[in-house]
Amino acid sequence: MVNFYIGIDFGTSGARSITINSQGTVVAQTQFPFPSSASSSEWVGLWKTSLFDVIQQIPLHFRHQVDAIAINGTSATVLLCDPNGIPVQSPILYNDSRAVTVLELLKKIAPPDNIVNSATSSLAKLIWWLTVETANTKPQKSAPRYFLHQADWLAFLLHGKLGISDYHNSLKLGYDVENLTYPDWLINGLQPLTDLELLKLPDIVAPGTPIATITPEMAEQLKLPKTCVICAGTTDSIAAFLASGAKIPGEAVTSLGSTLVLKLLSHTPVNNAKYGIYSHRLGDLWLTGGASNTGGAVLRQFFSDRSLENFSRQINPNCNSNLDYYPLIKKGDRFPINDPELLPRLQPRPDHPVEFLQGLLEGIAKIEAQGYQLLQQLGATPLTQVYTAGGGAKNPTWTAIRQHYLNVNMVNSIHTEAAYGSALLALEGGIKLYCI
Repeated sequence: MVNFYIGIDFGTSGARSITINSQGTVVAQTQFPFPSSASSSEWVGLWKTSLFDVIQQIPLHFRHQVDAIAINGTSATVLLCDPNGIPVQSPILYNDSRAVTVLELLKKIAPPDNIVNSATSSLAKLIWWLTVETANTKPQKSAPRYFLHQADWLAFLLHGKLGISDYHNSLKLGYDVENLTYPDWLINGLQPLTDLELLKLPDIVAPGTPIATITPEMAEQLKLPKTCVICAGTTDSIAAFLASGAKIPGEAVTSLGSTLVLKLLSHTPVNNAKYGIYSHRLGDLWLTGGASNTGGAVLRQFFSDRSLENFSRQINPNCNSNLDYYPLIKKGDRFPINDPELLPRLQPRPDHPVEFLQGLLEGIAKIEAQGYQLLQQLGATPLTQVYTAGGGAKNPTWTAIRQHYLNVNMVNSIHTEAAYGSALLALEGGIKLYCI
């Protein structure tokens, strides 16, 4: 019997699934776009509907032989649930910064260089719930609340085991990924805010860990085998890294989307709040990097897709424009310069659009090179090869310019869909299960 593995990606615009066989070959893909007008009160129902829909779209002959499923979600999208897994509040999305009101309290709890010190972190949102949303309610001893991430809750719908997460999603909750435990500062900081017998932080496992077989009810509804295993998931960005093909320390993935995101696989972790750098654990290795506000959004401010393609062909990447740009849409960057007051540098502007575009492409390439140089200066494994994902990977002129500044081998990502990375986690979980 041929076994198949499903990876499901919950991104910002919709849900997608990819089904692979044991050799990693894609055999089916499905999607469910989210309506742009959805309100916060509708998200829970929308996620549940889309989860079932992207599975039910998969042809039956594949579904009948699915061995394992893994799900990724947007990092720091969180829910507070009752013991039945029913959300008691509307979820707070990854980019919601309402918790800016509790940042001063958060800073008293967390170490100063920890990634949780952000209004959009999972921990900031939890503290906001504890101090604002639940200020007028006193839950009974018999009604604990479970704090979950988006991927945790979606997996729960399939396996029925409440309160389990992975250490990728839990990094921004404050989980110590080096020592694989909740740190004392987190537990001690939460105690004055809530009864920790009533607040259930998730049990943490490694991404890809088999959690449980699918519930009989879900197996029947979705026409999946009762032996299908649901595995711990990951975040959308790490799933995209896993899909790229990068596996060896020194290999990195640059995502050239609206923003510029760098992830370098390293033997050692690098965490530096001053430069907006943090590291995710990846087995015995570390995925270290950061995100800059430069990127494709700046290019789209000045050029259409057609003009970008046309003008790029006219650029000679071997001749430098001598323009010294720091391309940003508005002031402020996060990495490799972490300065909210940093101003865009887009002058002087030449009369010819081809020369202007070349200056922009060179400016973004310089920021990318500066980012990788900084990671290595702070202790990351030296860069040897860069995989490229995102729309910018399709521009050969830009690739040539970037290679000039990076001076390493460059290849396009083997797969660019985050759902493929999650399917690999499901495959890994299925293999682990057979080895037990």
